[in-house]
Amino acid sequence: MSLRLRKVPTASGATAVQIVTKRHGKLTVIDHLGSAHTPAQLAALEEAGREKINDSTGQLALDLDTGGNVSTTSRRRVKGSASRLLIDTIRTAYDRLGFDVVDDEAFFQLVLARLVEPTSKTDSIRVLDELGADTKHRSTFTRCLQRINSDAYQETIAGKCFDYSVATTGISLILYDVTTLYFEAEKEDRLRKVGYSKERRVDPQIVVGLLVDRTGFPLEIGCFEGNKAETFTMIPIVKDFQNRHGVTDMVIVADAGMLSAANLKELDDAELRFIVGSRQTKAPNDLATFFTWNGTNTDDGQLVDTLTPRATVALDKNRTLTRAEPVWSPVKHPKAWRAVWQYRRKRAVRDRETLNLQRNRAMRIIDGESKPKAARFVKTKGSTKVFDESSYDKAMGLAGWKGYVTNIEAKVMTAREVVSSYHDLWHVEQSFRMSKTDLRARPIFHRTRDAIEAHLTVVFTALAVARFMQEATGLSLKKVITTLRPLREFVGEIDGHELVFPPEVPPNVAELISSVESFGPRPGH
Repeated sequence: MSLRLRKVPTASGATAVQIVTKRHGKLTVIDHLGSAHTPAQLAALEEAGREKINDSTGQLALDLDTGGNVSTTSRRRVKGSASRLLIDTIRTAYDRLGFDVVDDEAFFQLVLARLVEPTSKTDSIRVLDELGADTKHRSTFTRCLQRINSDAYQETIAGKCFDYSVATTGISLILYDVTTLYFEAEKEDRLRKVGYSKERRVDPQIVVGLLVDRTGFPLEIGCFEGNKAETFTMIPIVKDFQNRHGVTDMVIVADAGMLSAANLKELDDAELRFIVGSRQTKAPNDLATFFTWNGTNTDDGQLVDTLTPRATVALDKNRTLTRAEPVWSPVKHPKAWRAVWQYRRKRAVRDRETLNLQRNRAMRIIDGESKPKAARFVKTKGSTKVFDESSYDKAMGLAGWKGYVTNIEAKVMTAREVVSSYHDLWHVEQSFRMSKTDLRARPIFHRTRDAIEAHLTVVFTALAVARFMQEATGLSLKKVITTLRPLREFVGEIDGHELVFPPEVPPNVAELISSVESFGPRPGH
């Protein structure tokens, strides 16, 4: 059998080195030696390959330059290499979060592969082999995915996330948002259904809700049917979180998509405080008093602390007769919520640009330059389409205003603190971006609900580890991976004695590793 070395580029930019043979006109891989990220690593892997080929064919190994330290007749070879620094650093973060309470090495390896190079569960074996991990068999990973649900891994991991957040940031402010993950499937099922998509897709999808603390550290995750309205996802996740941890005193922050009378009432009935984004269409009514006494000329940063109706019950029309805004109280205003509005000049510029683009689109439709379709500021009079000048002027007059609805009294939280708390929502949006890009959360290789939920548990755990490392080092997940992955440990053998050659660790890498090792509270403290 004729053996030879083959070098293959990988998706991560490394070069895989394999021993192959040709059988029946086709190349067959006999051994995967590892992947190299530097010329030195590539040379070492090639030498290891030549040694294996020589041993299998009875030839003498080629001598290496020994520098006079070892007999030139000694047998030397490189047995393998591993990105041990990367594996150990990720394991350190994993353990410091207390996730090692899940005594399952296969689960850790799935999280490791998801962090380093997100791919299918099958291809994760290739990633782990390239890292030099003691990779589990494919069937072991399959059984692990089944254990994730049967042994309630997600609840265990979420419990440790809660402990970590309480010991660091605190859970007085909880942020919530949803996203959708689509499937390239022809048919719907009980979970994967066609529903509203911000990307305007018509593929079956699932809705994923994520609860995080004010820094973006994940606390709870849940998946729902793809056609489930966003407003019906928040309460189940919040209640699960509340029941699991016995939490009552916290503030839920969510965007305007959660602004429904039923949602707000249910949060209030559960004695939870909330801050939810309002819709600009509510501004004329909420700000009637302010506009009556001040007109539309507004200072940058202007705050108005007032009321907004809870449902369809209108506010007192006579309130505009006095300049002072009413101070919201749950006792005095049982049919209203507190509303805080803020005007920002920068937002006004951006809003007006958007409105003008919408105006131009409407005019193209009216003039017949574009195909007729639903568009803002286009209304029909008889059989003729005309521009809705009144609606356009009203929208321009509200440019720059943003509203926030809450059940927190002013004596507890000022208007400025309400706005500031809501703006922390970018952290949950960042976590979603990390999940969908860095961790590629879309479970395209899974079909059943159990498999999808198990996959999301792996993603949820990886997200927590990633946020921990980023907070500890001040570096992005990608930067941490690309810094540590090329620093490989090589294992060699001289005259039957195994030797380990660790990589040279630059000062910046030593600092990175030390930051992860010392960051955050120790588990159990």
